[in-house]
Amino acid sequence: MTILKVENLSKAFGGIHANEDISFEIQAGEILGIIGPNGAGKSTLFDLITGFTRPDSGSVVFDGREIFGQRPDVISRLGVGRTFQKLKPFADLTLLENVMIGAFAHEPDIRHARDKALEILEFVDLLEKRHHFARELSTGQRKRLELARAMAIEPRLLLMDEVTGGVDQKTIPGLVALIKKMRDAGVTIATIEHNINIIMDVSDHILALDQGRRIAFGPPREIQNDQLVIDAYLGTVDVA
Repeated sequence: MTILKVENLSKAFGGIHANEDISFEIQAGEILGIIGPNGAGKSTLFDLITGFTRPDSGSVVFDGREIFGQRPDVISRLGVGRTFQKLKPFADLTLLENVMIGAFAHEPDIRHARDKALEILEFVDLLEKRHHFARELSTGQRKRLELARAMAIEPRLLLMDEVTGGVDQKTIPGLVALIKKMRDAGVTIATIEHNINIIMDVSDHILALDQGRRIAFGPPREIQNDQLVIDAYLGTVDVA
């Protein structure tokens, strides 16, 4: 079943086409990887889908409902979550408080919101740090907190922007395992990622962008061998 259908989505800033006639679909229960060089329009695409930037034209249909141009809060309540490349937790609140804020979207009762937040913190392996302040966390732990806050709104589709970016190599396998765990828990995922080995490992399909345009869309093996993708971004990649 198609959970998200994007058709001819476009956005220009002055004379620069950040996204131009982008079309693709995401099937429920899969992980879509999104790749492309810096400036390819990846984060802008997430902004357009989630309402942080209004598209110039096109269509965005989530679960059969047109959400083109809707406000971010409306889109979030429908079940589309998002994480950001630049982490902005509430630094002087505890992890529990950070996640409870998201839980209040569906759980107005403070006790229920707290129970839900504790469950999510356990899911992302941060339960033992629930009373720590967000500012005390390492980058990898803050990435997990960001995912926990997104999970608190009960998303059916979660857009992730550079989850493994900026963390040490020893932390990456745990984050990759968490992404797969979230998918197995029923969350459909679209993830922007620069680490090609990771994107080839986790993705069911890959969308490749370059200069604001779609240059390829398909399963990882097909994308790996696509000459346009190789020319634009990949170079030579050895995937086991």
